[in-house]
Parts: sequence; C-alpha cells; structure tokens
Amino acid sequence: MGKYLSEGLGTCLLVLFGCGSAVLAGAHIGLVGVALAFGFALLILTYWLGPISGCHLNPAVTITLACTKKFPMSEVAPYIVSQLVGAVLGAYLLLHIAHGHAHFSLEAGFACNGFGEHSPGGFSELSCLITEAVMTTVLLLAALATTRKKFPTDVTGLFMGVTLASIHLLSIPVTNTSVNIARSLGVAVIHGGWAMHQLWLFGVAQLIAIVVAIVLFRAIEEN
Repeated sequence: MGKYLSEGLGTCLLVLFGCGSAVLAGAHIGLVGVALAFGFALLILTYWLGPISGCHLNPAVTITLACTKKFPMSEVAPYIVSQLVGAVLGAYLLLHIAHGHAHFSLEAGFACNGFGEHSPGGFSELSCLITEAVMTTVLLLAALATTRKKFPTDVTGLFMGVTLASIHLLSIPVTNTSVNIARSLGVAVIHGGWAMHQLWLFGVAQLIAIVVAIVLFRAIEEN
C-alpha cells in the first residue's frame, strides 16, 4: 500500500503545486513561473517519493515502463487508479483554496487543458494534438532514460524536473500543457463543461506518445 499511497500523494501534490501556481499566482509569476513550479514540484517529489514508488505520477509513464519491462504489468492498474484519485484530490484542494479569493471563478479556466477557443494561444485542434503527442513522447523518453543501468541515479530528480519545466515553457501557450492525463482529468472533473468534453484529445495524444516512445527507445537501445 505504501507504493500506491506514494503515487496518490505525489500526483495530488503535483496538481496542487503545478496547477495551483497557475490558478493562484499565474498573474504574478507568468508562464515561466508556472513552468518552473511544475518542474520544481516533480524534482522534489522524485527525490522524496522515488525510492518508494518510482514517482511515476503519470499513467503514461507507468504504462510505458510496463510495456518496456521496466515495471511489473500487475502493478499498472493500482498505480493508475492511485494517480487519478490523487489528481482529483489535488484539484479539489486547490478549488477550496481558490474559493478564498473574492474574485475567483471557475470560468477563468482552472488551469484546464484545451484546444481551439480554449487553447491559451488559440491554437487549432491539430496543433494541440501534435504538441501534446510530441511533448509527452519527450517526457516518456526521459523517464525511460533514467532506467538505464549507467544513468546516474543521483540526478534523476533534477533531470526529470528540468525536462518537465522545459516542456511547459514550450507548450503552455498551446494547450496549457498536459503530458499527463491524470493532471488533466483532475482539474477537468472539478471544472466540468468544455474541459471534460475536450479531455479526449489529451488521452489520444498520450496513447500516441506511448507507442512512439516505446518504438524509439527500443530502436535507440538496439543500436
């Protein structure tokens, strides 16, 4: 149970710190600040929870590691359930914190991911799908890289944190950055409406990324 609690707690805190930075402090810290908040959160959580559960905090990471035999397939379902529950809990906590401000409104977006008119920069559905698929592939390849025997484990948290921050710097204007269906679902459940209706794109993008990352990783490893 320790592993599942670790994944649930970690995903909860990733959503709370990452999405919370956008909802509560976005006007003050801007795009760069939000990107760094996600990166720093993952960095901290990796060093804290990594020794317990591996600190996946992302269904795509769990599935990819399992499909490449880096993680037991029997653990996939409980890990994903823990991540999804944690993400919703994190979004729920954020909602109650945000409600303490007189001018808070869910209509402002609640850090939800979207495309078209709900893309921060007004990017099309296709642009958002490509961005999410490519950025999720980068994240998954980074996660796979940390499983190599020669990878220096003492820098895993820094490596993954910088990777996630870099991904956010590029893709926040496009989709508000998902690369994690748990993160997307957590805030979408609280927001409802268009956020739930557009959730499918982020699931499809991450399924594409899982396949591409596995193929690329195997091709790289074999050569």
